[in-house]
Amino acid sequence: MNIVHHGAKTGVTGSCHELVIGDNSLLIDCGLFQGKEARETLDIEFNINNIAALLLTHSHIDHIGRLPWLLAAGFAGPIYATEATAALVPLMLEDGLKIQLGLNKKQCQKALALIHQRIRPVPYDCWAQIVLPTGELVKIRFRPAGHILGSAYIEIKLPTNEIVVFSGDLGPKNTPLLTDPVAPTAAHTLVIESTYGDKPHHQLEQRQRVLKQIIERSLQDGGAIVIPAFSVGRTQELLFDLENIIAEVDVDPNEDQTIKRVWKSLPIILDSPLAQKVTEQYRYFHELWAKEAKQRRYMGRHPLAFDQCITIDSHTDHLELVNRLQHSGEPAIIVAASGMCSGGRVVNYLKALLADKRTDVIFAGYQAQGTTGRALVDGEKVIKIDDKVIDVAAQIHQLSGYSAHAAQEDLVSFVADIEQGPQVIKVVHGDLEAQTALATELRRVKPEATVIIAASE
Repeated sequence: MNIVHHGAKTGVTGSCHELVIGDNSLLIDCGLFQGKEARETLDIEFNINNIAALLLTHSHIDHIGRLPWLLAAGFAGPIYATEATAALVPLMLEDGLKIQLGLNKKQCQKALALIHQRIRPVPYDCWAQIVLPTGELVKIRFRPAGHILGSAYIEIKLPTNEIVVFSGDLGPKNTPLLTDPVAPTAAHTLVIESTYGDKPHHQLEQRQRVLKQIIERSLQDGGAIVIPAFSVGRTQELLFDLENIIAEVDVDPNEDQTIKRVWKSLPIILDSPLAQKVTEQYRYFHELWAKEAKQRRYMGRHPLAFDQCITIDSHTDHLELVNRLQHSGEPAIIVAASGMCSGGRVVNYLKALLADKRTDVIFAGYQAQGTTGRALVDGEKVIKIDDKVIDVAAQIHQLSGYSAHAAQEDLVSFVADIEQGPQVIKVVHGDLEAQTALATELRRVKPEATVIIAASE
């Protein structure tokens, strides 16, 4: 057995790992390289002749984005994923193929049809069997990872009965919408992500309170509150918290009556066609929600489809709303993609509203170097969007606690809870500093294990 990293070895995008088993192999994820890691070509540069199957940990583009190119290169094997991931993959790829890569409708349909034919949904916690061309039997099992809907870490039981675990992207503990990841009982080899391997802790407990405070301060000035958000994961967490704020304000006897009236009449606008489709899947797979989220639903509440949540479908309606908010200055919360303001409908809101001092922009996620979001977070007062120079008068806020990645504390806890093993730990999917910091802590909790930093190999 050997593991070859075709992506996410020295950075945090392009996840792609090949588990070589004798003369055959399994591919775990096939993601797009993004940001500063982007490559000139999306072509598959490694040999795929011996790959028996593709296993997907979740539906983020940096884990599935090169799937059409894998098929174009001749990969003809099955694609295994959880049921929710199988539902989300076509949505995410269609959006990426059309918007990011400029493929036309016919090209998109051809690629998506192939994926529909190949994908094999597997329920959580059920062993599935893969028969290799050599006749050897490999068993795989998807376990909840708590990162986004359908996300999983994968246990792979080899013909030798050794168990190899790929973490995919693990989510933090104690988020209210998705269940926490629970460590496997045993692992011989563990491949673990380290995106925030050098960050000790996320401020999950305070995020809803701080969100409420920012919004209420913003409402004193009037104007729009724009929240750039990624379509899968971040958007649903924000909607979940906004619904809860409205519900709690309504029943709190100590809450100011004026504040109550404002919250009860405040429109929450979801302006992202992809986010709407993803949110529908979150509602459909409600059995995967965490206990707190399920309790709200059983109480008759609708955390992701509440009365004040208004969805904008057509591009014409979107432009009309942008124009209305620009001229009226009326209060509203707009959740729109993309999360780093590098494209999508949020760009039109920013062009129209950043120059208005009544506008507030709330960032709830990491902003990469070179993006409009990063420029705003860094406090730049003059920015350029689509060749338009804008004087920034809006208030800019950064809100922590909405990361979908586990920080160091939760990553270490996940590994420490493995009762048997691992003998080998490979740290991937992180910058060198993050991989090194996590490796140091893993050597402390698992001194018997060989810990390998992929970025240093």
